[in-house]
Parts: sequence; structure tokens; C-alpha cells
Amino acid sequence: MARTQTLRMVSGAAVVIGALTLSACGSGFNSPAPSGGAEATGSGPVSVLIGSSGDAETTAVKSAVADWSKASGTEASVSVASDMVQQLSQGFASGKPADVFYVSTDQFAGFAANGSLEPYGDSLANKADFYPGLAKAFSYDGKLFCAPKDFSTLSLVINTDKWTAAGLGDGDIPTTWDELAAASKKLTSGPTTGLSFSPEIARIGAFFPQAGGSFVSEDGKTATINSPENIEALGFVKSMLADGTAKYSSELGAGWGGEAFGKGLSAMTIEGNWIGGALSKDYPDVKYRTVELPAGPKGKGTLQFTNCWGIAADSKNKPAAKKLVEQLTSTQNQMGFAKAFGVMPSVESAAAEFKSTFPAQAASLAGAEYAQSLPSQPGAADVIKDLNAKLATLKTSDPKTILDAVQAEMTAVLAK
Repeated sequence: MARTQTLRMVSGAAVVIGALTLSACGSGFNSPAPSGGAEATGSGPVSVLIGSSGDAETTAVKSAVADWSKASGTEASVSVASDMVQQLSQGFASGKPADVFYVSTDQFAGFAANGSLEPYGDSLANKADFYPGLAKAFSYDGKLFCAPKDFSTLSLVINTDKWTAAGLGDGDIPTTWDELAAASKKLTSGPTTGLSFSPEIARIGAFFPQAGGSFVSEDGKTATINSPENIEALGFVKSMLADGTAKYSSELGAGWGGEAFGKGLSAMTIEGNWIGGALSKDYPDVKYRTVELPAGPKGKGTLQFTNCWGIAADSKNKPAAKKLVEQLTSTQNQMGFAKAFGVMPSVESAAAEFKSTFPAQAASLAGAEYAQSLPSQPGAADVIKDLNAKLATLKTSDPKTILDAVQAEMTAVLAK
């Protein structure tokens, strides 16, 4: 199954599960009771709409919401969306949306701009605990609209058996582009390509910040896609594709980088920490380690993928919805989610416990300090789609020509 913008995908698909009023049963999250009870959080039930990666995520969220419902005395229900964007849009249009719901970065700005979201983030008690990059991803017009739910970053995943067989050791772990190219060359042998990744900017784009580039300016108003730094980054990727030490997963007959890696078609891949679950399920015999992506000419860089807990502007019980979000984003609950379905907590207070509990994912968490997000302005998703189509021919195309065309498209989008 192809992994695209990861957490957007996680928030997208599952069989619809009917809204179930949660009974006051213990869940194992053992969250502390919020102060005040139902009177302090408003009146009326709170409905929660989520996208789910599977039964583990659905069960964990329902359990956490049930704990809050029992402690607060406020009735709450959880439903799983079959098409998150469609169901949110329908709810907003009807004036009867869910109270609390997942919002992906590519949909956030549009929903914030049209008044669908309640801008509650700046009033959260734990606002300062969120990683700054995640808070920035869900800020609009200078306001933090919604609490980052959790996140993932891209790292370099290495097949340790193939690494050893190629005569490589710990001292050969690539920390620069040149070292990445050298390691990929040594690992390319027979049916195995040194490095593979999905043919999309959601993977290739990690090289942009490593070269000092970005997608848009710091204030989000100017497109920077065809900067000299990004041209250099795309040129480096092209050089590896051209000499055969790197290949798109599609060239290898795989749906995404994790599949190519799991099947032994590549010795390294660029993926997020969700690959751990996929490998343990589909390729349990593959031995691997995860390290930070190599630094480029201007330092370290990666991409991050995240969702937030949105609250509807039309919610009839915003105080209770906000109290629920505060509890769902607490350190204790986020660690419960990490253990249940493999996400990384969005709060810095959970970092030490997360690294201690999941030492193999330390490199992924380290990326939070320097990660960038894909552009999320209204209309940017269509630009990204076109960029992905152009990247399919990168091996035989001019990086500047590709980026110049997309620069014009992004400039037009930002002008609106």
C-alpha cells in the first residue's frame, strides 16, 4: 500500500464505524480527571470524528475519550470516517459538524480561512509544550488554531544484513550527501539498489532543507520552490537516479519505499517511523536500523507529517471539546497512543520517555528539531500533485525546468 503524505493518509481511510456512546469503563490510559466536571466544560454531548490507521488506533482513541467522559461526566462518542475530507465538508456545510475531529495539514488552511475551525489553540493550557514546528503548521493569521495531535518525520532506514554484507560498519553511516552516495554505490548489487524511495515530493522534498531550501518563505507569502538551493538538491537526487544507485520504488515494481525495502529490492529507504509497523507485519524477518537523514550543504533537514485536533466553529459545546483536546494531547495520553499505534507525541514533555521506550525511533524524533512541512496554503495540494507528476521524469529532465514551472504555479496560488 502506497504511503503518501503519511499522517494525512492515516487520517483518511477506514470502514465507517457507527458513533458509539462511550460507557464509563476503564481503558488503561488512566488519565487524570479534569477539574470541574461537566459544569466546568459546558453541557451537551461531544462528538469526535477520526480517520484511523486500523483497529489499534480506533481502540486507543475510543478508550482515551471514554476515560475523559467518565471523569468529566460529559457524554462523548467517537466515529471513524470513511472519507475524512468529504465528511468534514458535509458537516460544515450543514451546520452540524462533529465537535472534535482530525485535520490534516493540506486541509487545515482552507478550513481555517473559510471559518469552519474554532481558533482555540492559543488558550490551551499546554500550548507551550508543542514542538514549535508543529504549532507553526497549524497557525493561521498569527493564531494557533488547533492542537497538533502527533507527528512523524522522515529518516534513513538501513537493512543491516545488506549493510554488513557490503563490508560497511557503524563508521560508514552516511552523515553527508557524498557519504550517502558512496554507501548507496556499495550497496547496489544484483537485484538490490542502494537507495529507494517513493516518486513524490513527500520524500524527495527532504533534500530541500538539507541544501538550505524551502517551499515557501518564512511568512508563507512567497514561493521559493525554484531557489538555487532547491535546484541543487534536486540535482543531487537526479545524479543518484541517473547512475542507478537510487531508484524510485515504482521502478522496482513496489508501491512505496517500504515495500521495496521489505522485499530486499533496496538496501536503504527514506521513510517515516510508520515503516516499523509495516515491516513487522509484512516483512518480519528483515533486520534494520533507523538513522537521521544525512546533512546536506546547509545542514540537517527532513519533512514532517502531522494532524491536529480541530474543533468546529459551529460546535455546541466548545468548552467541553477544548477540555477533551487538552486531555488527549497530554503527555500521558500521547504516550498511550505511541504505544498503541506507533505515532510520535507532539509535546516536548514526552520526548525523554518516548526515546527511552522506543530507542529505535530516536532518529525520527530528532527530526522534530529541524523538520519542515509541505506547503498547506489553499490550492497548494494541486501544485504538489503536478510537481509529483513532473518528478516522475526527473532522471531525464532538467531540475531547474521542473522547479521553474512549479514556482509559477505556487506563486499563482499564494497570490489568491
